Parts: sequence; structure tokens; C-alpha cells
Amino acid sequence: MISPLSSTVFLPAIPSIAKDMDVSISLVNLTVTTYLIFQGITPSFIGNLSDTYGRRPAYMICCAIYLAANIGLALQNNYVALIILRYLQSAGSSATIALGSATSADMVTRAERGKYLGYASMGVTLGPALGPVIGGLLDHYLGWRSIFWFLTIFSASLFLVIFVFLPETCRNVVGNGGIAPPWWNMSLMGYLMQRKQEHVELLVQQPSRKRPNPFASLKILFEKETGLILGFSALMYGGYYMVLSTLSAQLTSRFNYSSVVVGLCYLPMGIGSICYRYTAGLVMDWNFRRHAKRHGIEIVKNQQQDLKLLPIERMRIEISLPFVYMACAMIIIYGWVMDQKLALAGIEIPLFFLALTISGAMNNLNTLIVDLNTRSAATAVAANNLARCLVGAGAVAVADPMINEWGLGWTSVFVSGVWVIFSILLWVVMWKGHSWRMQKQEERNNDSC
Repeated sequence: MISPLSSTVFLPAIPSIAKDMDVSISLVNLTVTTYLIFQGITPSFIGNLSDTYGRRPAYMICCAIYLAANIGLALQNNYVALIILRYLQSAGSSATIALGSATSADMVTRAERGKYLGYASMGVTLGPALGPVIGGLLDHYLGWRSIFWFLTIFSASLFLVIFVFLPETCRNVVGNGGIAPPWWNMSLMGYLMQRKQEHVELLVQQPSRKRPNPFASLKILFEKETGLILGFSALMYGGYYMVLSTLSAQLTSRFNYSSVVVGLCYLPMGIGSICYRYTAGLVMDWNFRRHAKRHGIEIVKNQQQDLKLLPIERMRIEISLPFVYMACAMIIIYGWVMDQKLALAGIEIPLFFLALTISGAMNNLNTLIVDLNTRSAATAVAANNLARCLVGAGAVAVADPMINEWGLGWTSVFVSGVWVIFSILLWVVMWKGHSWRMQKQEERNNDSC
């Protein structure tokens, strides 16, 4: 959650920051775009590193950078320092999205991933929605610097928990859990426990490792099947971020709300993201079991299923598509209700369902990407993050000009139309993805022979 939370937590404080630093609001807004760019690029390096050397070293590096950046942001007094430290903050936090999904994929089978990756991916939509709520309250009562002190305390707490408790889960380091990792991959608790059991000899041979390749996520991005999935996921994220980045200004200009009220208006989106866990996540696991039964495959707890026998693309996407089309309807309703300055409830209700449906669509697609790249889950999620954040940065840059030119109502219709048209990509993957995957596997087998 820390990466998307950090991206939006200071949105309500932008006027205060601009005033204190004697710069324009547009210049402070530029830090949001630059943050998203680094949020997309950094996981490509850290994600592949974690697939090779383990999750824990990657987590520790990210937390240390993020902690230092937050302290600097709380203490700095000029715009150049703000930009540079926001770069570092993004670099430290952004890879945690990929690491969280990869850690979940390490520990659970495909039959249970809907539920657990729902937890891991919840921060992608929950963080941006809760960030303005927290930021608005802190800015109003304690000043904008308190936002970064809050993030400092939060990140220090996470660093401590990871250092003491989080075990190494990467399959390339610990296999199925029977391989003792090197000491630098151990939690403090794990290290102390191993010292008491040094007489126990492990007979499992450690798997071989490849050198980390920071461009591996680009390879995933340009594969036929995953490229289509990631492309559509990026477009959905871009549209969602257009709503997030402009909501504060729209509420202020149309209703003259304070920063506290504006922050609270993001709360329904956070609640909608949480409700995803109790809807789409459970439905996704149910659909997996339904298809497995149809193909005569028994679901055994803690036992991985062979994807050669299962149309995993169809199993995931046929749950995503209804959420996609519901999101298309919700963003149009939100756009026109806001454009006509109608009741606040008429704005908040579609925002709740927009967050719920966006979470359902994107997290199902994220799970599918992990399913297709289990041995390099962090790299796969990093590729997803790269596509989403670069498109999101572009969407934020064009959002205000589009609204000024067309109005919020027609802008929302345009975004919805883009989603509907490009949803064809998901239909193509749903019907052709399994055959593409089998063809690719056959080519690999022929090459190895």
C-alpha cells in the first residue's frame, strides 16, 4: 500500500506546499507525474532482483530508501529538494507492489490466489483512495510536514516487522520451503531459530539461480498474451487515476469544500476497494474450482495445479469482464453527476462502485499475470506496474486539459469508450490465450531438444 498511498497522500496539501515554497500549484502537481514515472520503472529492477536473490533483501533495500526519503521530505525547504526526494520516495516504495504479490504467489496455489492476491493487490486501489483522507486531516490539523512524518513512522514500523518476522519465500532461494536460505535472507526470528538447530543437516539441493536481468519485465511486456492483458490493465488504471487526480480540484471548485471534507470524499473509494475482497476474490476462487471440476482435476490443498490442463485465461477473464463493463457505467454516472453539480451522494455512490469494480477487474488480471509467470512473479508484477504507471502518468498529464476542453461528463464518456473498445483485447486472450501458451511451450520443448 505504501507506494500508491505515498502518491496521493499529499494531494490535499498541494496548495499549502506551493504557498510555503513560493511556487505554482502546477509545479507541485508535477511531482505526482514524476512519482508515477519512477513508480513504473523501479520495480523492473527490484522485482527481477527479488526473483533471483530473494524477497527479503529487496524488501530491506526498499524500506531503507523509503524511510530516508520520507525524513528528507519532512525536513526540506525548497522545490528542487522536493522533486529529488519524491524520486527517491517513489524508488523506495514502488517495488513493494510487485514484492507483495510475488510473496503471496510463493505461498499459495492457483486455486487460492484469488483470495490472497486480493489482499496483496488491495493497496493498488485502496492506497490512492485513503491517501487523500489521511493527507487532508494531517494537513488541516498539523501542517503538510506531518504527512511525511506520518509516512516515516509507518515505514519504520514496516521495516521493523519485516526485519524481525518476514521469512524468505522466493522459490528460487528456498525451493518449497525445505532449503535453508543464506543468513542475509533470514528474518531475525528465523536466524535465531536456526542457530538452535545447527546440528540438523538439510539434504535438499539448492536450486540454481540466473543472474538478475533488469530488462526481463520488458520481455514479459512484449509477449503476445501478457502484452494484451497488461495493455488493457494499464488503460483501466490510467482512467482510474484521472478520477483520483482531478477529484480534489473538482470538489473544491464546484462545491468549495475544505481540504478535510475533500479528503473524506475519497473514503467511499477506499471502502469499495476493501469490499473487493468479499466479492471478486471469492468469486475468482469459486470459478477456478468450477473449471477444475469440469476438467476432472481434483483441488488438493497446498498442491499446485498443472496449467496445461486448465484454460486459466478463461477462468480469470470471464470474472474480470463483468467488472470492466460495470466500471464503464460507473465512471459515466460519476462524470455527469459531478458535471451537473448534483447531490454529493450522487457522486460518492458511483465512486464506491467504481473503486469496487476497478479492483475486481484489475486484481483478477494481476492474478492471471502471476499465474502465467509463477517462477518470476515479481518480475511479472513489475511489468504490470510499469505499464500501468506510465499510462497513469500520461493520463494525469492530460486529465485537466481534457476536462477544460470537453467538460467532465464527456471526458468520462471518452474514458468509458476507451475501456469498452479495448476490452476486445481480453476477449481475444480468453479465447486464444490457452492455445498460444501451449504453442509457446511446444516451441520451448523443441528448442531444448
